[in-house]
Amino acid sequence: MNRIRKDTTSLDTRTGELLKLLVERYIQDGQPVGSRTLSRASGLALSAATIRNVMADLDDLGLVCSPHTSAGRIPTTRGYRYFVDTLLAPEALSDRDQHLIAEELLPRRGGESDLLHAASELLSALSHMAGVVTVPRRNLAVLRRIQFLPLSDRRVLTILVVNQREVQNRILRTDRDYGADELECFANAINQHFTGRDLTCLRQELLDDVTTAKTRADRTLQQAVAMAEQVLSVEDESRHDYVLAGGANLMAFHELADVQRLRGLFDALDRKRELLQLFDQCLGAESMQIFIGGESGYRVLDECSVVSAPYTINGKMAGVLGVIGPTRMAYSRIIPLVAATARQLGEGLNS
Repeated sequence: MNRIRKDTTSLDTRTGELLKLLVERYIQDGQPVGSRTLSRASGLALSAATIRNVMADLDDLGLVCSPHTSAGRIPTTRGYRYFVDTLLAPEALSDRDQHLIAEELLPRRGGESDLLHAASELLSALSHMAGVVTVPRRNLAVLRRIQFLPLSDRRVLTILVVNQREVQNRILRTDRDYGADELECFANAINQHFTGRDLTCLRQELLDDVTTAKTRADRTLQQAVAMAEQVLSVEDESRHDYVLAGGANLMAFHELADVQRLRGLFDALDRKRELLQLFDQCLGAESMQIFIGGESGYRVLDECSVVSAPYTINGKMAGVLGVIGPTRMAYSRIIPLVAATARQLGEGLNS
């Protein structure tokens, strides 16, 4: 996977201002920017000829290019990278957006799932692009309570309450039928000995306690531990997932309107594997990450940018959220939007 490297190009003030103006105009209009447009808009009292010379220098540096025979230029991936790293001045979120984020990401009765969906929909609605939120990593799930209920055909419904409000249901197939009173004894034994443990460490502790319970001849705890260990050995695929909203918004951008490109992008969003690998990289960085075009290392994202930030639960990095859109996105607005949403989602999940 490619690591993002800050562009080491150094531009003088005038050249930097013209590049910044060019990128901002292209983001706004989506059309190649000509020298005359820059001359009128720059306020630098520069002739069109002087600006053409500057554009030629930027072209030589690989920061801009001409998409066709017209005199207008557009930013390259390297040009966007220099703009984001060196020239960008993030905007302050409007009071309306801040209030909306705070209201929508308050703790909900539905718990974690509702908050994740609300965050992805917020990112999509406020950016007019695709909003993505990864499900918190499993090792941050802390057991609060377990309950076993008998079902027919040698099955047991297990109800796990983790992280205060999140409820997970799993069905176990057992070698015999169990009565409600027997299962209640098992649940009481687990709740008495293991409440407050995170699920990653808990499974090993359960395995260790099977042996301990045997030496104590504690039949109830032994059976309870064995059943709980079986619960935690069931792979919960939803923990390796993300919530996506607004994928259809990407069809509105002409840069992404090619049918084959869109099909490849939507296939990648549906398969999820590539994006989850990308977001795992973001989580490892423990800070905001911006992938522009080919920097992601995935061909289907070559015409896209991904702005992501991790969110925390109980002071630990738990997951990543972000916005996916064309490279021609309003970075000055999207960056603070993603940062604010990540911060508020963490607060909602911590409550």
